[in-house]
Amino acid sequence: MIFRAFLAAFAVIMWCLPQVTIAETFLTPKMVTASPQGSAGLCTRYGWACAASPEQGRIGPAGLRIATKINAQINAEVREVSDQSQYRQAEVWTLPTARGGDCEDFALLKKKRLIERGFPANQLLIATVLDRNHASHAVLVVRTTQGDYVLDNLTNRVKPWRATGYTFLKMQDPDAPHLWQAVLAGGIAQG
Repeated sequence: MIFRAFLAAFAVIMWCLPQVTIAETFLTPKMVTASPQGSAGLCTRYGWACAASPEQGRIGPAGLRIATKINAQINAEVREVSDQSQYRQAEVWTLPTARGGDCEDFALLKKKRLIERGFPANQLLIATVLDRNHASHAVLVVRTTQGDYVLDNLTNRVKPWRATGYTFLKMQDPDAPHLWQAVLAGGIAQG
């Protein structure tokens, strides 16, 4: 009797909770779009940043632990400095200098270090977002067996993309990382 009551209560709770499908754990590109401002020449300067991996496997829990460690290491070692301060330009996508870097520079360095550790490049995708204050920001999306997780210079916590509160605008195409796809998901895009 108690077990039956528990099951009934559990069913009501599960019915009331928002359902998240497997597809919603991954960012879904909508269509090809222009590359972000400042990223011109990125693939020429850093071939690894736009490399497609022959291996299509997703990153498992052990890989996510490594990515979390690298996220925290880079966040600690690189100083935040704007492109305007460093280059006198609004946007320059490059690796951090001895002075530091801004969000996309952090994302590039994290991608580089993970590729050096043997991670498949096409599972490490730079994305542009609007942060919780609706300011432009860039992060690294790590495609795992459990979904897409975000490495962010604003936090050492690695979170599923939906838990960031960000509005995802564009992301590198996993099948052709030199191309960019419109995503329009999360944050204010949730409707």
